[in-house]
Amino acid sequence: MDQFQALVLDKEKENGQLKVKQCDQSDLPDGDVTIRVAYSSVNYKDAIVGIQQQLVEKFPLVPGIDLAGTIIHSETPAFSEGDQVIVTSYALGTGHWGGYSEVARVPKEWVVPLPDGLTMREAMILGTAGLTAGLSIQRLEDNGLNPDKGPVLVAGATGGVGSLAVDMLAKKGYQVAAATGKSSEQEYLEKLGAAQIIDREEITDTAGTPTRKKQWAGAIDPVGGKTLQFILSSLQSGGSVATSGMVGGIEVSTTVLPFIGRGVNWLGIDSVQCPMELRREVWNRLADDLKPHSLETEIVHEVSLEEVPAVLDKILQSKVRGRTIVKL
Repeated sequence: MDQFQALVLDKEKENGQLKVKQCDQSDLPDGDVTIRVAYSSVNYKDAIVGIQQQLVEKFPLVPGIDLAGTIIHSETPAFSEGDQVIVTSYALGTGHWGGYSEVARVPKEWVVPLPDGLTMREAMILGTAGLTAGLSIQRLEDNGLNPDKGPVLVAGATGGVGSLAVDMLAKKGYQVAAATGKSSEQEYLEKLGAAQIIDREEITDTAGTPTRKKQWAGAIDPVGGKTLQFILSSLQSGGSVATSGMVGGIEVSTTVLPFIGRGVNWLGIDSVQCPMELRREVWNRLADDLKPHSLETEIVHEVSLEEVPAVLDKILQSKVRGRTIVKL
């Protein structure tokens, strides 16, 4: 298909504008693989790009840091026409035209074959959020976490990363404590498998306390800021926290005490430049032991390309739960 629709961010004076436009394949950036996109997804990072115009490397830009689709042209023997594939992160949707487009063209180094056990729709319900949750669990387990060690805290539990992490951990037999600022979402989190629901204010460090009562064998933290401060001060000896987000702020005040007194681990999760070998390993787990129970029921909401800008606005207002996917 030479002509296709895409959601394009144009910069006009001080304000960028997101509009669905008719495009041509000649508009696409350079790349080895051209993909007919079936689904994309909506992430907090997409809202930062599409609404706030942060992280944008050049205009015009098609946002969308995730996509799944079928290859319609390949200039590399590594992939063939008809292959179903996933592309997430790297510069997709920030410096390179992304997933909010019926057709995309990307470098071969960014492309992951769709694993057996996942449909393209399921892959985008997961998307970068699922990859991030999966990487977090992988790193925690690499550092000794298992269900016998004790409860695992998930901060920001109604968000994309948080919702998927709750479901994944519960499926694997972990006792999950889910923290949220949305008291109305208790039933939702319980359906995902949370054994305990905690108000986010209870895990927010307002006193600067370096160590507290030992509570968590591990934690998944897509929040940062004072939430991370609390988690570091309340991990069990040898416990780990995997941090992947900063919606609660980028500044963290701590001391060496949790690290040298309890041997805790602060693990940084980078899904953007994650090595391909690890990326494929985690995607294979997402199709297998980490595949959430509630992938097609509780977690997902589907929208059209035209509806994406409104969803991006809602994400910035913390009015979206779970995952939103875009059907192209």
